[in-house]
Amino acid sequence: MPFYQFTVPTGGATLDHKAEVAAAMTKVHAEVTGAPSAYVHCSFVEVPPDSIFVAGEPVSGARMTGIIRCGRSPEVRARLLHGLADAWCEITGDRKEDVAVFLQEVPGANVLEDGRVLPEASDDPGAIT
Repeated sequence: MPFYQFTVPTGGATLDHKAEVAAAMTKVHAEVTGAPSAYVHCSFVEVPPDSIFVAGEPVSGARMTGIIRCGRSPEVRARLLHGLADAWCEITGDRKEDVAVFLQEVPGANVLEDGRVLPEASDDPGAIT
């Protein structure tokens, strides 16, 4: 269920490493949450330079938005945020200070995947993740 979308300026290092970035994000998500890798979705959106702004000023760093199921503890979400950012920076050479990662949580009941509505997420190792 997790869906990670990367917004990157044209010419950014990420565009040369999409498959590597997607594999790394999948690995981080699966390791941190215990969710099966087969459910991790990644998408890349290329935008013209000077299309990403912070405080009204253009920035060149990529932005990542992740939609995940509700139910993860603050500790798991923090590990996920840092793990995703660290993997991203290792591949692209971006500085962590130049990258922004946003997680949005949705109830499992709001997601249909493989023809079924998903259960809620849990940090319980014995639960369906």
